[in-house]
Amino acid sequence: MQRVVTIIGPTGVGKSALALKLAGALKAEIISADSRQIYRSLDIGTAKATKAEQELVRHHLIDIVAPDEDFSLAQYQQMAYQAIDDINARHKLPLLVGGSGLYVWAVLEGWQIPKVAPDAALRRELEARAASGEAAQLYAELQQLDSEAAARIDPRNVRRVIRALEIGHQPQKNAPPSKVTPSFEQMVIGLTCPRDALYNRIDKRVDIMLQQGLTDEVRRLLERGYKADLPAMSGIGYRQMVAFLNGKVSQEEAVQQIKFESHGLARQQYNWFSLKNATIHWFNVTEDYYERAFVAVSEFINK
Repeated sequence: MQRVVTIIGPTGVGKSALALKLAGALKAEIISADSRQIYRSLDIGTAKATKAEQELVRHHLIDIVAPDEDFSLAQYQQMAYQAIDDINARHKLPLLVGGSGLYVWAVLEGWQIPKVAPDAALRRELEARAASGEAAQLYAELQQLDSEAAARIDPRNVRRVIRALEIGHQPQKNAPPSKVTPSFEQMVIGLTCPRDALYNRIDKRVDIMLQQGLTDEVRRLLERGYKADLPAMSGIGYRQMVAFLNGKVSQEEAVQQIKFESHGLARQQYNWFSLKNATIHWFNVTEDYYERAFVAVSEFINK
């Protein structure tokens, strides 16, 4: 029987650090479950594993598309299953690691994702409305049409709002959702910590990203022709740095916005990964938890 260990939790809590430590001890490989790390050249702002870390432990599903390429949840799910099969076939342990709840549960719960072909005419109509200033209205319409889809999408990500409206208008969208149990045993580890401590960790990580050159990373992306309205560029950190580089806000204001929105993202992630979920083994990172986590994973893979 194949096995998968998943590490989830809010941004900045230390998922990657735990994954690297476990991977070194258990001959594991890491599969990223991060909707931003899929993009090439978005490194600092996505807290992507460094080259040294990638040399130490093999990583999958990072740097797989250019910032201006489309990438769907269905594509991610398929590639994740392929990576899981490959890792297990080589008698290693797949570690699915990330804070994108949509990606994680699509893999673990075997979501049957509707493959809806693009509706070119509807898309042109919706894009024209967005361009004329109706982006907020489009999001409100999505909330009425499919509240679950709307809850998963940042209202400022107009491309995703439009795509969700396309899918929502298809007849098959009204069919009851279905799931297929994946062909692997699974264990989910959740990392958490008190809210104030988590916010402090997030703020320190943002400061480190600035020191590492986040501003220059965003500048290079813009110079290469990647537009500010791309989904890849709408993520926290990139959107605010674009505003700063375009002279719309000061650097100090941009940094404060990054921290504030990162706090909000952490709260949203807790909605995806409920502390009351009995299938998740939760560990508080402010405690000495590694040995307990290691024992729990070891017992799971050796049972």
